[in-house]
Amino acid sequence: MSQPLMRRRATAVSPAGARPAGAPALTAAPRDYTYDGTFEGLLTVLFTVYDWRAAPNSIQPAATAQAGLFAQPAHRETDEAQAARVWDGLLRTMDAEARARLYHVFLSEDAERELLIFRYVDLALRAGRDIAENYVEATVRRVQRLAQQMFREKHRMEAFVRFEKTRDGLFHATVEPDYDVLPLIAAHFTKRYADQRWLIYDRRRRYGLYYDLTRTDVVQFEEAGAPAHATGAVAATVLDEREPLFQVLWQAYFDHVNIPERRNLKLHRRHMPLRYWKYLSEKQPRAQPFQPIQNKRPPGAAGALAGPAAGPE
Repeated sequence: MSQPLMRRRATAVSPAGARPAGAPALTAAPRDYTYDGTFEGLLTVLFTVYDWRAAPNSIQPAATAQAGLFAQPAHRETDEAQAARVWDGLLRTMDAEARARLYHVFLSEDAERELLIFRYVDLALRAGRDIAENYVEATVRRVQRLAQQMFREKHRMEAFVRFEKTRDGLFHATVEPDYDVLPLIAAHFTKRYADQRWLIYDRRRRYGLYYDLTRTDVVQFEEAGAPAHATGAVAATVLDEREPLFQVLWQAYFDHVNIPERRNLKLHRRHMPLRYWKYLSEKQPRAQPFQPIQNKRPPGAAGALAGPAAGPE
């Protein structure tokens, strides 16, 4: 996956209120568009739509595009300058938070994400103002719902990632999120684990984030070059010799902070869905059975330790 991490650009935001509408009438015959599958490529397609004044019948990644019987789709190569103009120009009709939601919708991998983003942008351009709270529009509701799902998945990934230390000092974690959230969690892990090398690998999408103590990059692995990463597992021979101990200690901590009397599996699974359990150390079979800490004094022990009560003089 060649998609880069999205970088926000510093752009002055217009004062609140109505903004000048800038969408020309789409008077040409509708077209089918294809692009390279990157967010910048999609922004280039949006630029082309208004440059050609031809609304999209469809917008599809070229690798998976289904061509029509009588017309070939118009393929647009990514143009960084055009993509930047569109990305910065969106702030004329929406605030930075609403614009970020469009990027989140793209990462959601929804089957209609490209047309959904186009419809939202077109509505905003023709309204000349922020439409984020215009829930009468089905497009706005759909964008908001996908953005909420992305935020929830991002939050879970930040909470549920579990690292394993390898012999060369690399901390490795495998994840399999429902949505493509790695670009959204990069800043969190870069800031939180700035003093150690780490790799977070998305098994479903076959790419990862690698931090080398100076920067975080998107990395890919060849099919035959890294069989361990391709399966999402790390061979025991490459793990640090203390890693099993670390896992036992973490499992012991998890067991001892648990309160059996307040056990609520339904609530537990709501906050920690089953699909994450296979990558959580605390959910793996115990190497040794759990034994409660024997540090509670028997009834009356406190009085016995205090000694005999002082009598009257």
